[in-house]
Amino acid sequence: MVESGAMNLHVSTHPLVRHKIRLLADERTDAKLFRELVSELTTLLLYEATTDLPVRPVAYQTPLEATEGEEIAVRIGLVPVLRAGLGMEEAALTALPGSQVWHLGLYRDETTHRPVSYYNRLPETCPDDLVILLDPMLATGGSAAAAAQTLVEWGAPRIIYVGMIAAPEGVELMRREHPDVAIHVARLDRQLDANAFIRPGLGDAGDRMFGTVPEEHASE
Repeated sequence: MVESGAMNLHVSTHPLVRHKIRLLADERTDAKLFRELVSELTTLLLYEATTDLPVRPVAYQTPLEATEGEEIAVRIGLVPVLRAGLGMEEAALTALPGSQVWHLGLYRDETTHRPVSYYNRLPETCPDDLVILLDPMLATGGSAAAAAQTLVEWGAPRIIYVGMIAAPEGVELMRREHPDVAIHVARLDRQLDANAFIRPGLGDAGDRMFGTVPEEHASE
């Protein structure tokens, strides 16, 4: 069993995050509120995930005098994993407005539970110093590990994963295959069931986010 103190796992303890993740998982939460909560949680989790970003001094002028402040000193890329990661994109761009956005498309084969890549439009070389992988659910970890491997091969110097809910099995896989990727989530759930769905989970994040017909107990 993975503990929240695992080296590369960061489970938020902030009261606002704990409150909002409960609302997100509640089956009574409709698609509109679900999208709003995903956006709010993305912002809160990104604040925690980027506390160690390097900064540099910058001179500027207030209405009263010249002074000096700081600005972020790294180039940041955002990589939402299609489709559910799209729900995190706008909030991430609002928090980090100077970022570039790249997309990866992955889905889980329902028979093998293995990730299948269907979309990759990354440029030839990585132009960023930090790449933040956005995907609400870390279940088996197969899709996240495959996405992280794509980013490693692309040349990303540093990768952070930001999501809503993780299962211990997914965290363990990421820790084995990508120990340098920090994982920031709102909640670590109990386990995967026999169908590789997170329990208690929140259902299919994509279906709930976009109002499509849900598959009972499904997970992204």
